[in-house]
Formats: sequence, C-alpha cells, structure tokens
Amino acid sequence: MNTSCAIYIVDDDESVRTALGRLLRSCDFNVEAFNSAREFLDFITPEAEGILLLDIRMPSMDGFELQEKLNALGSRLKIIFITAHAGEDDRERAMRAHASGFLQKPFSDEVLLGLINALMPENAGGKGS
Repeated sequence: MNTSCAIYIVDDDESVRTALGRLLRSCDFNVEAFNSAREFLDFITPEAEGILLLDIRMPSMDGFELQEKLNALGSRLKIIFITAHAGEDDRERAMRAHASGFLQKPFSDEVLLGLINALMPENAGGKGS
C-alpha cells in the first residue's frame, strides 16, 4: 500500500483509536490519532491531505460539526465516518456533505482497508491536487 498518505483518527474511545492505529501502522501507514475534534482542529492545517477516520458521536463537538468546520476551511481531507450508532439519516447527512465513506461499527479490517485503498491518490480517479 502507499504509505505516503497520512491517516488521521478522531474518536473519543481510546480502544477504537488504539485498534485502528495498530491495524493501519501494521500496513505501514502514517497515523495520527486524536481523542477530540478540538484536538484535531488545533493540529491540522487547511492544506493537509490524507484520510480522516471520524467518529460521529463525540462530546463537545461531534463528527458532523468537525466536517462542517473542515469544509469551511477548504480542507482536502477525505472523510470516512465510523460510528456504532448510525441511522440512515446520519449516512445521508454525511454523504450530502461530501464524506468519502461511512462505516458502521463493528466493521472488518478488510472493508476498512479496501475503502482506504480506493481513496488513495493513485486510485481515486485523478481527484488529487
């Protein structure tokens, strides 16, 4: 897999961050994990590229609010929502706001890695910079 792509994880559940981080690092991805949307916003720049694995339900600022803020900043991050509590409204809302994917927990490693691989710049149909 292409390891030049950064993958960011934003989830308030430490066990989810740890498990996803281990999986992605085992595939040689560059991974940064954050326990809140605010912590991620303080870190990221609008020019950053990569893939964001984003939980929907988090305290203070939820995943949809973070997505809106990133869109307003002109972010080029590709967002994959991951959630344990999804309704069809959540999926539709995410996709209307240009999310690149939506996974309901639990999901298999293969499904996640397949989606990430499809979003890699060399596989995304020329949608890069």
